[in-house]
Amino acid sequence: MATGHIPSYVTQADGSDFLLTFMFIFTVGVIILIGVGYFTLHSIPEKIAHESNHPQFQLVGILALLALFTHNGLFWIAAILVAGFQFPDIGAPLRAIADAIRSLGPQAQDPATPPRAEHQEQ
Repeated sequence: MATGHIPSYVTQADGSDFLLTFMFIFTVGVIILIGVGYFTLHSIPEKIAHESNHPQFQLVGILALLALFTHNGLFWIAAILVAGFQFPDIGAPLRAIADAIRSLGPQAQDPATPPRAEHQEQ
């Protein structure tokens, strides 16, 4: 029988099937690329928080992990929002106001600390 007219995609007599081998390697490669892309996507909030030295870095990490394991997009969106915005520090101005008011009042000595000795010139 002449094999010159058989297409190249037909399995040869020795059992080697290059299309099956190619598709197996291609499928494994696509699965690995999808996995890498999935993990890269879920690490974006942590990278944003780490680069900006965000004070809520641990919260962003926990939200990103919850989104990763539960496949719940709301956790990922919350992680992006927390990482992207710095919440204003409301306590610092209030502490400054309290310190200023405290400095206007009489200075009371702490009973545990002894009075300072004044420097006398000689």
